[in-house]
Amino acid sequence: MSAADPVIVGFLCSWCAYRAADAAGVSRISLAPNMRPIQVMCSSRVDPEMVLKAFREGADGVLIIGCHPGACHYVDGSLKALKRFTLLRMLLPQLGLEKERLQLAWAAASESEVLAAAIDRMTGQLRALGPLQWPGTVLRRQGLGG
Repeated sequence: MSAADPVIVGFLCSWCAYRAADAAGVSRISLAPNMRPIQVMCSSRVDPEMVLKAFREGADGVLIIGCHPGACHYVDGSLKALKRFTLLRMLLPQLGLEKERLQLAWAAASESEVLAAAIDRMTGQLRALGPLQWPGTVLRRQGLGG
């Protein structure tokens, strides 16, 4: 990973997305090393404050990956995640962030390729946008912020 690669915080559903990431390793499917995976029980458990904290701490983008709607282990968790994502994505421009810096994807446990493609797609889009220039993030990256 080079210094120009964007940092992505990935919130991965424990039942599907995290298992897809694990299966990628077993299947030797390469996942971009610039994603920092965080396992959550369900994509619906990703609170907007968690997303904003990731940006405050220096992430260039946040990717939420959950079970496909209709296949969620918590029945309607994916739909709840979609609602939160939609509202948060509308808020981002008001905070000075490009909406593309927050993305949502679905991946079943057997869909390692889908997971890898979502990470690669977001990495490319973030490279085009450039590093996040949000108050405090530059200082944190340089080890100067609190």
